[in-house]
Amino acid sequence: MNIKRSLVLLLSSYGCFLSGQEKAVDTVYIFDSQMNKVKLFHPVKTISAEDAVKNSTNLSELLRFQSPVYIKENGRGAVSSPSFRGTTAQQTAFVWNGININSAFLGQGDINNIALSGYDQIGIKAGGGSVVYGSGAIGGSIHLNNNLDFNKGFHGSLFSEAASFNTYNNLLKGSYSNDIFSFKASGSHSTSENDYEVETKEGRKYSNQNGRYSNTNVSIAAAYKVAPHHQISWTSEFFNGKQHYPVFFTSEQGTQYETQNIRSLISWDWNKSHFSNSFKAAYTEENFQYYAQVNGPETSGGRGKNYIVKNDFNYFFTPSWNVNIIAEYQLNKGDGAGTSGIGDIRRNAGSVAGLLRYFATKDLRFEAGVKKDFVEDISSPFLFSFSGKWNAADWYTAGLSISKNFRAPSFNDLYWKPGGNKELKPETSYQAELRNQFNIKGVKLSVTPYYMNIRDMIRWLPTSSGYYGAFNTNKVQSYGVEAQLDYQKRLGNHLLKTNLGYSYTKSTDLDTRKQLMYVPFHKFVGGIDYGYEFLRVYVQGIFNGLTYTDSEETQNSALDPYFVMNAGAGLTFLKNYTVGLKINNIFNQVYYTMRYYPLPGRNYSINLNINF
Repeated sequence: MNIKRSLVLLLSSYGCFLSGQEKAVDTVYIFDSQMNKVKLFHPVKTISAEDAVKNSTNLSELLRFQSPVYIKENGRGAVSSPSFRGTTAQQTAFVWNGININSAFLGQGDINNIALSGYDQIGIKAGGGSVVYGSGAIGGSIHLNNNLDFNKGFHGSLFSEAASFNTYNNLLKGSYSNDIFSFKASGSHSTSENDYEVETKEGRKYSNQNGRYSNTNVSIAAAYKVAPHHQISWTSEFFNGKQHYPVFFTSEQGTQYETQNIRSLISWDWNKSHFSNSFKAAYTEENFQYYAQVNGPETSGGRGKNYIVKNDFNYFFTPSWNVNIIAEYQLNKGDGAGTSGIGDIRRNAGSVAGLLRYFATKDLRFEAGVKKDFVEDISSPFLFSFSGKWNAADWYTAGLSISKNFRAPSFNDLYWKPGGNKELKPETSYQAELRNQFNIKGVKLSVTPYYMNIRDMIRWLPTSSGYYGAFNTNKVQSYGVEAQLDYQKRLGNHLLKTNLGYSYTKSTDLDTRKQLMYVPFHKFVGGIDYGYEFLRVYVQGIFNGLTYTDSEETQNSALDPYFVMNAGAGLTFLKNYTVGLKINNIFNQVYYTMRYYPLPGRNYSINLNINF
């Protein structure tokens, strides 16, 4: 699209002043209009489609090996949830093209029921972001983004992979664009018998019985320039997934979960010399069914529908000052089935946020934001954020962020029968982080200590009547440090890239003074990539420290530390054909991210990628 002077500045200026001449740039249309503004003040780790191929089994595996997020997975391909900085899955926001898609029922995203393939970029942002991305953006946010190119003609690609345990992953993508129209479509299908076996350290042989899964995802997007300053765009996604939940004994009855999700977004973007405006209308739908017997009738389920309108107005009223106003309205509908006890419910929610940015010089910038949410029958808090970034020297950059964030109770928290509690208050958090970035002779090092205090955390606890109920309970204090080291060197046709990430997390229940369950104290992730003309080789590894599985820090039920290494190679021939080979868990390490459910030992895959 034609990105006018103000937006070009916002994406690339680092505080540079407006020039006197407008410049039209035909590059890429980005559905999440806020993401590039966020990157001006906050580090966002971006995982490209090329890097995603290294961990193509599912989104859980990708995040486990390429981000600081801890992933708790009930066996490969089963229920999976993330943890940022010692928080819970409900305190992580999943954002699809700028729209928060956390389940209205659970208040979280099930990672293995979100497609991995088909996105152009996956972004990982640690730290609170409720002023921009709403409820649940307390510990961090995971961004699933689609982009559209202009003036690129026709491109297509086919990715096909066969792997251990009768696993098959396939992705077909195609796009066409000229100077005023862009279209892109993709379809992916993954299926696995998932019948792996693991010899545990206790000498027990674990078999992942009833562990098969399959899912299909279709994505379509288009954009049209109706006038030099106006563009209409649309993107939709359709997901259909089925999971069989593992059982421990052949005498146990297998269970099954199915889900069908729909997401559709229409956007009208207006860009002029000093302002831009993005108006979005979205519809999201989640349908799910649980079967207590694989071949039996539906036991419980639900359907949720969300209608969303959002307007993002951005204006430069002087060369140094920029104001951004974001208004949003949602109508959330839910209808439970079977044993959930949730009837036909609906909730109105809205918000108004304002952000003021000041570019003092090319090396110094600030952003301050405020937001008020209006959630029906919920007393929502007033939110704020402040960020600053200072390029103090060629080799050192400092950044500071302070914010208040929140999570509204989900439908299950409020209405599940028995146990739902209509008197729940939203969770709120206060947090601060100090970013230090060093760049010396091509070596990039970032060190970020942080602190977080969460109040009115919603927990499901046993009641005197024998069932679990939802309550606002303890406060949680979380602090730690995240570090990232990157180095890249090119010598002729040789390219070497290395990265190492480390996170230390101390997340404590202030009532018991104990570490929260499923929050490891230490996590390392790293990798080395080497490329030479037609050859690419890589290794990647993860170390996960001791992880408690209960709230009492019981040692004999804790998950032991583990180190897992993967390796792969790709060979490109005839320019457009690449054959890849991967070996996962080279050392056949026995490891768990969830008690009782070991992940696979050594396994293999081979893939073919064709570009046309």
